[in-house]
Amino acid sequence: MLYTSTILPTKHDGGDENAEPQGAYYIKHPVLDGTPVDSSGDDLPESAPAPQPNPQNKRPWHPFESQAHFELADFIFCQNEMPGAQIDELMHIWASMPGHAGTPPFSNHEHLFSSIDAISEGDVPCTSLSMESAEADTSSVIPSWKKATYEVVFHDPQILLDHQISNPGFKNHIDYSLQLVFGDRGQCVWSDLMTGNWAWAQCNELSNDPDNHGAMFVPIILGSDKTTVSVATGNNEYYPLYISTGNVHNGMRHAHGEAVSLLGFLSIPKTDQEFESDPEFCTSRRHPFHTSLEAIFHAMHPAMEKPQIVKGADGHYCRAIYALGPYIADYPEQALLACIVQGWCPKCTAHHANLDNDPNAILHNHEYSQLLMDSFASHVPWQKYGIVDDILPFTASFPCANIHKLIAPDILHQIIKGTFKDHLVSWVEAYLKKHYKSDFEAVLADIDQCIAATPPFPGPRHFSQGHGFKQWTGNDSKALMKVYLPAIVGYVPDQMVQALSAFMDFCYIVTQSSLDEADLDALDKALQCFESEHSIFEREGIYSDGISIPWIHALQHYHEAIELFGAPNGLSTSIVESKHIHAVKKPYQQSNKNEELAQVLLVNQWQDKLAWFQAEHFAEGLLNKPIVIPEGNAKDKNVSKSHDDIHLQEAEDDDSERIDAVVELAHRPLRDLRLFETQNLSEMGQSVGHAELPDLVSMFLFQQRNPGIDIPDISECPRVVDPGYSFHSAVAIFHAPSELSGANGMHHQCIHACPSWRNGPPCYDCVFVEKDPTLPGFQGLFVAQWFTPVGDEPCENTGMWKVEHEYDESGDHLVTHLMGIYGDEYLPHDLKYSDSLSDFGSFYVNKYSDYHAFN
Repeated sequence: MLYTSTILPTKHDGGDENAEPQGAYYIKHPVLDGTPVDSSGDDLPESAPAPQPNPQNKRPWHPFESQAHFELADFIFCQNEMPGAQIDELMHIWASMPGHAGTPPFSNHEHLFSSIDAISEGDVPCTSLSMESAEADTSSVIPSWKKATYEVVFHDPQILLDHQISNPGFKNHIDYSLQLVFGDRGQCVWSDLMTGNWAWAQCNELSNDPDNHGAMFVPIILGSDKTTVSVATGNNEYYPLYISTGNVHNGMRHAHGEAVSLLGFLSIPKTDQEFESDPEFCTSRRHPFHTSLEAIFHAMHPAMEKPQIVKGADGHYCRAIYALGPYIADYPEQALLACIVQGWCPKCTAHHANLDNDPNAILHNHEYSQLLMDSFASHVPWQKYGIVDDILPFTASFPCANIHKLIAPDILHQIIKGTFKDHLVSWVEAYLKKHYKSDFEAVLADIDQCIAATPPFPGPRHFSQGHGFKQWTGNDSKALMKVYLPAIVGYVPDQMVQALSAFMDFCYIVTQSSLDEADLDALDKALQCFESEHSIFEREGIYSDGISIPWIHALQHYHEAIELFGAPNGLSTSIVESKHIHAVKKPYQQSNKNEELAQVLLVNQWQDKLAWFQAEHFAEGLLNKPIVIPEGNAKDKNVSKSHDDIHLQEAEDDDSERIDAVVELAHRPLRDLRLFETQNLSEMGQSVGHAELPDLVSMFLFQQRNPGIDIPDISECPRVVDPGYSFHSAVAIFHAPSELSGANGMHHQCIHACPSWRNGPPCYDCVFVEKDPTLPGFQGLFVAQWFTPVGDEPCENTGMWKVEHEYDESGDHLVTHLMGIYGDEYLPHDLKYSDSLSDFGSFYVNKYSDYHAFN
């Protein structure tokens, strides 16, 4: 089991300081430790309580009249995103309803907007700056892009960061000091950014200044990505810039809430069509980008050199010192950031024609770029070293910042899309086309049929038509990865299957929310295997010029990136892209399309104000109860919630001990009359053909009550005399941190055992049962009770275990979720996915169905 900094004990509470620590522990930085201070900056005693909210406040819901007014405003503006005209109409209807005396909660949309704007917390000034080319003049020979004025609109970054640090909703999801974390086996563990070696090295550097002692180190995470807001407008492309503090845990950034804020909009240089391919224009576009970023953070220079007093999410003040941290971007953006030529690596100096095996490659830095520009004519750095001349990245103007090191790993575009979808899947299809020639279409159709025949399972998407869709999304690629490997077995050489299997292992390791040294060893092993086996694509003439691709080469930098910045899934571009919807696209639709950038920033500010207001009142205990309890259910405070939501909330509760697992049965038992009338377990066992059911239940109950004790004679086990019922489904909620889980690492899945799911075909999910806890991985598990492993090792090619039906004396067996071993013949086109498990004799156990199965 891996540990994160939020659940570990301290290293020692006394005793021998030289003794080896037992179990998991962490070590805080000894100097920059986030010591609490008062509002004047003086250190507080370690046990000093946090300042309490003013209990004399007689208007706790100001600027709203009541809790109901606030929740209505939040519902209309944030949840429903209702346009102003519709708000006016709603208030008009409200006023005309009997009993309201013509007075709605808000007179119109302007009244509602002004109430939101009056929230004191969350005000962030908006600034704009204009840039133009130094060559701009009125001469007709100057291209239009040199005459253009570029405008950048942005918030104050330090105020946005301070709001994130002081957000009470992050109270239990923020680190005030960095820490080295160690697991049960004494190995280093990397999870959130503040567990990474980069933050530790930064604090060591800052420790040289006595004024920084006791300060809180605040890494600044940035991300930018162009997006389109409407295909109906002429200028429909925008360039949002996002900001987050590295102190907030990765799970909060996954939650797409206030942990990531819209900082502003960068300019997009445009020109006439005749100049779009002009090398000078292509090169000059970097200047507005880097000039803008340098200007946006220029005012933060003092805060990067001396600590500033800020309020933390727990109510304490602390002295914070800031530093530019990881930058989230896809490859084209990384090339722009690093001021390199497309096709080269933004992190190292490897030659673009031999990225993976250049013996002279070293890690990149600003000094190296400057040396090349000072030593050679302008065209030499570009052509020979992949360096764009006459410009350095914006980080060169800030202390201890090197953009080449700070570029974050990008799971979405480098691994899922860049390597798997754009290259491996394309290469496999190119091989099939070259090898099968006239049968290519039939083979591709059969692979699609294999994918479509995959039985349903919680998590993996069902591809009813195979993978031949026209437009791929990141979710499409992730879903296809789970089911692709068994479908191509037999059609491509074993070495290709082994290459994809090694790549999949690499992918699933890096997407874990916490990694230790053993995981990094496994990561290196998977990468080494992938790089060795993917050479078959070169030998088969699919990529005959040698594989030297930036997206694939980037895999070599993941080991170091994990040690520097923690788990990569906390810095993926998927976080930025998902933010586009609520931060840019929907606010744009709410604007009047006139000077819309300022309006979009204002909408984001109002959303942040409402979120802050809600978090603050929740922390004060004012939002723990519903406004109105529905009639007839006064005793049931959770009446409006499903059982799933209730238990998920209980499991996620920060103020109580973490619940590792909760299982909730379906609301109603089995409706089959024959079973429903069964009155006891003995009769139920007879009905399903297992007369030993009462004894099995008794032994199970004994084990639950007496863990670790051998089961005695059955007569000493508790007997069940109450009526028994059978259920077709249940919801399991368990602690399993990943990008699929909630902020506290809780994940839920629905388990099916249904003869008909939603009036459709049967749905029987896979069940793993512990066989021997001392054996590693799958060796210690059963697949349900009716499948047995084929052999003592996983398949050499796919890396998956194989299982086959285990028949009893009557020949009966239970169907469950597995992936069929498809064999050498084409699948019949009328094969239904619901019949797959009964029509195949042997199966792969799909370890790629989700991250938890892989682990």
